[in-house]
Amino acid sequence: MTTSDRSVAKATLLVIVSACCFGSLTTIVLLTSRAGLPLAAAMFWRYLLGALTLFVLMKLAPPAQITRRQALGLVLIGGLAQATITYLSLLALDYIPVGPLAFLFYTYPAWLAAISAARGKEPLTLMRIVALVIAMAGIVVMIGTPSAGSLNPIGVTLALGTAILYALYLPSVASAQEGIPALTATFYLVAGVAASFFIAGLVTGELQVPGTLELWGYVAMLSLICTVMAFGALMAGLKVLGPVTTGIVATVEPFFTALLGAVFLGDQFGLEVLAGGALIAGAVILLQRQGATPLKQSPASVFPAPLRSRDSEYRSD
Repeated sequence: MTTSDRSVAKATLLVIVSACCFGSLTTIVLLTSRAGLPLAAAMFWRYLLGALTLFVLMKLAPPAQITRRQALGLVLIGGLAQATITYLSLLALDYIPVGPLAFLFYTYPAWLAAISAARGKEPLTLMRIVALVIAMAGIVVMIGTPSAGSLNPIGVTLALGTAILYALYLPSVASAQEGIPALTATFYLVAGVAASFFIAGLVTGELQVPGTLELWGYVAMLSLICTVMAFGALMAGLKVLGPVTTGIVATVEPFFTALLGAVFLGDQFGLEVLAGGALIAGAVILLQRQGATPLKQSPASVFPAPLRSRDSEYRSD
């Protein structure tokens, strides 16, 4: 296996890990809500503790250069774009069920591929088209095709708007973190989201401190798994694979969400979920075997190596 192939393989694994971490979000948030912590408060503590953890890890890593403009750009992308995506998703649930929402949201890799090709950023190769079709088929099999006649058009519009916004969000993040270590970029992104949810908590009156050890345990999982690991792995993988391939690989997320729902929430886990997951896995394997040249030589380290000297020269690999 060449250096380029190993780089792509490592980045692909990082995006899969990120998708699984994000996929655990729904289950943990539901458990947190059942335990009595409002959503806005849970999200604020999730991102605040995540930002603090990332800050400590960043200080342990070799020093990296980042300008105020770069830092502000990442904070704004996290605080504005991520907050808007979350808001539109929650608003769409007032009009359509979770299943159709998930189906419509996971059209974002198709929007992402089309937008990137139209802008001349990433070519829409035959292999990517095939992988994209297979991944979308997996989502359809897993979640089911929504009946257009029974869905509220407002909800459909909001869900598709969220998908398109996320398709614009990933390239923006990829561009904003260019030349910046993944760990540093992740800190500023998460800090921006924390600030947004702090304001949202104040406005809604839901900002409160978790009152039990159980709630703090859920918040810790949201912070470490769904934030530090999820965003860190995503940023490192995105740096190598680019937005389009990252979006296709990340379609493993609903499969992992369904699996956790079956284990911890008693949700049904039928053959359609397994079949959909197999199709998505096939798309990922197809992209992996493509042997495409990565955007960088290898993914940036997500976490600092404990034996690496702080005085050593920073390397993006």
